[in-house]
Amino acid sequence: MAEERRKKQEDRDHGASTAKTKTGLIYGFILVLLAGAYLGGQYHRNHKYDAFAKCLAAKQVKMYGLSWCSHCVDQKHMFGAAFHYVPYVECGIAASKEETPECKAAGLNLFPTWQFGIEPPKAGVLSLEALSEKTGCGLP
Repeated sequence: MAEERRKKQEDRDHGASTAKTKTGLIYGFILVLLAGAYLGGQYHRNHKYDAFAKCLAAKQVKMYGLSWCSHCVDQKHMFGAAFHYVPYVECGIAASKEETPECKAAGLNLFPTWQFGIEPPKAGVLSLEALSEKTGCGLP
């Protein structure tokens, strides 16, 4: 009789551990889905302007800037991770406050400065909307 009781107890214990395993797998699956949705949203936010930045590059738009210029940093942040597609010319020489000969020759003294093809350069932080209007590149 003790043998039968022990067998029934083992069967109950096995059933409880199977239920716990199923519950754990369901919670794990939900956690993976939530993490995937979060990461997908982050990727979309960071790469939202990729096509816009690529369009600016195709239209031969360039941004001239200085690594220590706070306005240049603000302009770069507007693009997020997509800024690496924007043709950018660093006018500052590393470890000094001097400008590169290329930027001096172009007569640039305010930063950021945008060059739109053969038009005269336009200095200052430009909104993405202004860049879109100037170039015809659509914003998302």
